[in-house]
Amino acid sequence: MNRIERLISDLCPEGVENKPLGELGELVRGNSLQKIDLLDSGDLGAIHYGQIHTVYGTWSSETRSFVSEEMSRKLRKAHPGDLVIATTSEDDEAVAKAVAWIGKNEIAVSSDALIFRHTLEPKYVAYCFQSRSFHSQKMRYITGTKVRRISGRNLAKIIIPVPPLEVQREIVRILDTFTELEAELEAELEAELEARRRQYEYYRDVLLSFAASSDSEGGGNTG
Repeated sequence: MNRIERLISDLCPEGVENKPLGELGELVRGNSLQKIDLLDSGDLGAIHYGQIHTVYGTWSSETRSFVSEEMSRKLRKAHPGDLVIATTSEDDEAVAKAVAWIGKNEIAVSSDALIFRHTLEPKYVAYCFQSRSFHSQKMRYITGTKVRRISGRNLAKIIIPVPPLEVQREIVRILDTFTELEAELEAELEAELEARRRQYEYYRDVLLSFAASSDSEGGGNTG
């Protein structure tokens, strides 16, 4: 029996509860933040929904963008521990992609994104959003043609397992380890591929240079 099984056996012998997101927290829509409002530095960190698809992974403690103090007064904000969820995408896979905000301060959030306020382990919930079960449930609620979207009302219906907090943290520890290992392997693979590319280019240039030299010599002999 592994550690998670032992914890579940000890802490919830009758099994793990499953609950809809709407019973586990509050879904609040971001507002008014456009790409044109984003700054490279500023008074308040900010996440635009498009950045959830292109910049962020499962969690983040820092933002890539900021807004001015004046702009920040108009915006809804995610608190430390909240999830920031992209509600639109051009493909179904990326609809409801979520990033757990684990920074120290609140951050501004754009429209087309939802803030999920809850009392669970933030990373655990973000990992739940990546599961097959979550994906299969969300598919029945996605609407739209070119732009695909999911509403907060329907997102609230999606059910996730809710083990005790200690179990959530152990799951996060394991999944973080796999994520870090994957990142290391990707970096090693990229380095290996780059080395192979340079080796290929070297031999290509040597071989083609030799061929060009031979052609030149041959041309001189036939003249």
